[in-house]
Formats: sequence, C-alpha cells, structure tokens
Amino acid sequence: MAAPTDAPRSVQVRLDTGLRRDVGRTSLLFTGVGAIIGSGWLFGALYASQIAGPAAIFSWIIGGAMIMIIGVVYAELGVMFPVSGGIIRFPHYAFGSFASYSSGWTSWIAAAAVTPIEVLATTQYADPYIPWLMNQADGVYVLTGPGLLVSIGLMFVYSLINVLGVKLFARLNNVLVWWKLAVIALVVVAFFVLAFNPGNLGAVAGFAPTGFGAVFTAIPAAGVAFAYLGFRNAIEFAGETDNPQRNVPYAVIGSILICGVIYVLLQLAFITALPSDLIAGGWTQFQFEEGGAGPLAALATVLGAIWLAVLLRVDAVVSPADTGLIYAGVTTRLAYANARNGNAPQALTRLNNRGIPWISVVLMFVVGCFMFLPFPGWQQFIGFITSAFAISFGAGPLVVGALRRQLPDQERPFKLPGGDTLPYLAFLSSSLLVFWAGWSTNEKMIIAVLVGYVIFAIYQIANSARMPALDFKAGSWFPIWLVGLGVVSYFGDPNPLEEESAGLILQGGDGPLSLFWGFVVLVVFSAAVYAYAIAMRLPAHRAAANISQTPTDVPA
Repeated sequence: MAAPTDAPRSVQVRLDTGLRRDVGRTSLLFTGVGAIIGSGWLFGALYASQIAGPAAIFSWIIGGAMIMIIGVVYAELGVMFPVSGGIIRFPHYAFGSFASYSSGWTSWIAAAAVTPIEVLATTQYADPYIPWLMNQADGVYVLTGPGLLVSIGLMFVYSLINVLGVKLFARLNNVLVWWKLAVIALVVVAFFVLAFNPGNLGAVAGFAPTGFGAVFTAIPAAGVAFAYLGFRNAIEFAGETDNPQRNVPYAVIGSILICGVIYVLLQLAFITALPSDLIAGGWTQFQFEEGGAGPLAALATVLGAIWLAVLLRVDAVVSPADTGLIYAGVTTRLAYANARNGNAPQALTRLNNRGIPWISVVLMFVVGCFMFLPFPGWQQFIGFITSAFAISFGAGPLVVGALRRQLPDQERPFKLPGGDTLPYLAFLSSSLLVFWAGWSTNEKMIIAVLVGYVIFAIYQIANSARMPALDFKAGSWFPIWLVGLGVVSYFGDPNPLEEESAGLILQGGDGPLSLFWGFVVLVVFSAAVYAYAIAMRLPAHRAAANISQTPTDVPA
C-alpha cells in the first residue's frame, strides 16, 4: 500500500505527561558520571592488565571512543525526542512494535542485571572485613545465606529511594558523585606518588605481552565497555530534565570524556605502581592475596598506604551503591517505556504522586533479587551485560538513519554531520562489542533474547485485541542481525590468550575467524544490515503517528 501523498516531513513530538522535570544540567551529567564510576573502576584496572598487560591503557581509549560514537548518535535522538526510556522508545518510532520490543527486552534484562551486580561488587569488596557475606568456591565469590539477605536489603533501599521521587534521587546522586570523583582522583595521585615504576610498561614480555588483539578482548571481558555504559542515563532521563536541548548532549559527551580521562590515568597509575616481583611471572598470572575481593585496596596495602585501603573499602560501598541506585531508576524507566510502546502491561506506566512509575520499581526489585541466585560473582557476568547492551544500542544508529529519511524536515537541535557515516560507525561498534565478548558469552545472551520472544508471543496472544501492529517486516533486521552476529561469534576466536588469566575465565570461539577477519566480516555485514534496515523502515506517515501519539495513551 502506497504511503499518502501528504505524508508529513516533520511532526510535533508528544512528550510524557505526569513525569516531573526536576533533573537539571549538572544532575543529568552526574547521572552519567555516577553510573560510569561504579564497580567498573574498582575491578577494571586489574582485569584489563591481566588480559592485555600495559596495553590495557589502549583498551580504555578505544572503548571510550566506541562508546562516544554510540553516545552522540543517541544524543541526536534524545534532543529531538526528550522522553523517558528513550533507548527503548526510539526504535518504535522508526521500525514499529517488533523492533522496539526486541531492543527493549534486551536492554531491560541487561539493565535489570546491573543493580544486582553493583550489590555483588559491594559485598565482594567487603569480604576481607565481613567474611560472612561471601564464600570462595573454586576462586569465585558466592553469596552466603546472610549475604543474600544483606543484598536483598540493599536492593530494597535503592528501590525505596527511586519511589520517593526523581528530585531526591538527583540530589543524593549529586553528593555521591562528588565523593566518587574526589576518591578516584586521590587514588590516582596517591599511586603515582607512592610508587612510580615506568619500567613496568615494558618489563614483562613488552608493552603488549599477549598481543594487541588482547586490547580488544579486554574491552568487554574486563568490564571496560561496561564501565562506560552509564552514558545512556542522560537519554533515559531526558523526559525528566528541564532543558533537554542543552542538557542531553552536555551530559552524554561530558560524562564519557570526564570518565575516559579518569580511567586512562587510573590504569596507568595502577600498572606503574605495581611492585616488579608481583608481575615477574607474567601479566596473565599476577594477582594479590584477596585481590579478587578488592584489587585497588590490595595494592594500597602492598604499598603501605593502609589509610588509602580503608578509604577504598568505604568507597567500595559508595561507588557501586550510587551506580546501583541509578540503574534501579533506569530499569524502572525502561519498563515504563516498554509499556508506553504497548509491548508490556499498562500497569507499569502507573505513576505515584511523585511522578514515579512505582509498579515498574516493584518489578525491578523482584527481578533483581532473583538474579542474585545465578550470579556467582562480579566478573563472570560483565561480558553478558556488555553484549546485551551492545545489542540494544544497535537500534539507535538505525533509527537516526531511518528518521532522516522519514522526517527530513524535523527540527534537530543537535544534528551529527557526515550523513550516515557516524550512525554506521556506531552500529559497527555495537557489532564489534558483541563479537569481542566471545561465543560463550553471546550464547547466553542469545538464549535470553529467545526467552524474551517467548514471553512476547504469550503476551501478544493474551492481549491480541489491544496490541499495536507488530510491523515484523520493518523490524526484521533485528533477528537477521542477531543470527549473523551469533554465526560470526561462533566461528570466531576473539580471545587471543592461550591460558586462563588469574581470576578471569576467558573463552572465545575456536573457529577460523581471527580478530582481523572477524572485523572485516563485520564491517561488510553491518553495512548490509544497516542498508536493509533503512530500506525496510516504516512509511513516513506511520513514523509520524508513532511519534505524535504512543499506542496507548496514559493519563497523567
């Protein structure tokens, strides 16, 4: 059926009603900074150096650059459409219900796992002082019964703060972020002052002892990409900020830049502060006694700075707690966005008198508590979360490309230059992050997506009379992309290490695709999927209808 000849070239954006716009410019920036500086900085320097040696410094630079490309693409959308849970709702605008659910489910399940992981990071760092929280089994930290109860209690506190309103959340987060910035700056300076051994940069088998390919492996496996993922919060809270045109790009770009500089300096300070005898046996094997529970605090202890170790133990509660608090809010808004798209029960959009979707908060709490059961420790699930988030981020670049064709005259206060170049590079970055995570991780991610489709099918059948149009054709790029990434991952070998590194289990594929040839294949495959998705986009009048009025109108 041909599109109407009077199809609009721009549309009036329909904003959310009932949500409070209490998040200012600095507060929006700090939702990103606060989420980025979470548990990733407490563990990432150790795991990255174990995988890539001193070359891990480049893991933080390359990972930050990739996330920046993805971030600025989403900034264009967040300024155009300042709605809550935008990362889920944007695909619905350009590709319809099936694409938005596919991306939305993956994003929600990954976000729902972050708060429990931040709680695990807190309990793992506290292990030397409160040993009854966790036990070690085969080198992996596992919650005890009392530790599980403490973890559930922390989940409840994060949920309660979110229910009490975004203004309280923003004020509390601002204070916690200033604390975290001060502590991490102090740690970097202290390590440089206490011990500076530049010879460590090439002392053991050179600057890149396991090959430069390990730099890419470390990006998902060591939590590098995971550490940067908090930029998304400026997009998720765009519907609750007072000036999205100014605040969203400032928060997205600012949070990645600030934290990128901090992480590179921290990695350099960590490597050059290590005593030479610790790394004499090789980077893949070095570790501290009880280092898995808290590597930065362990290094401070080795250097004789007990005061710094104590401060890091305290911050190991504050930093993950703040990130867990933020992601509790993000997960809530993703559930809200799925419901606004018509792909989840409308009860999830019900707001309390403080403008918070409280039933979504309850759902986040319940699911988060169940996730403690299969999660043995922090590092084992970072790759899964990174891979799942990378899949969900892949939709944004396609939406930018599609909407530029569907609504060419739409006002774009923040528009990226270069046509399709940056959106394509952002889409390629998402594909590469999935590939580098390795098949053993992606296998679990694909299973999680398939479970989501089963749930979606059941919900579709039970609510067929009230469901929006599926628009499978427009969203068919998602399963094609997912299957293609699965095949490339299965036949790939993104892990260049021939041995397990201390404290980390790295498993790539064992197929013929090396890092280089996997990159070449994904350059071509991502370009093909990008072109296919643009060709399958919804007609302009359908996109305009999706933007101007969501499928289910929610009263204020």
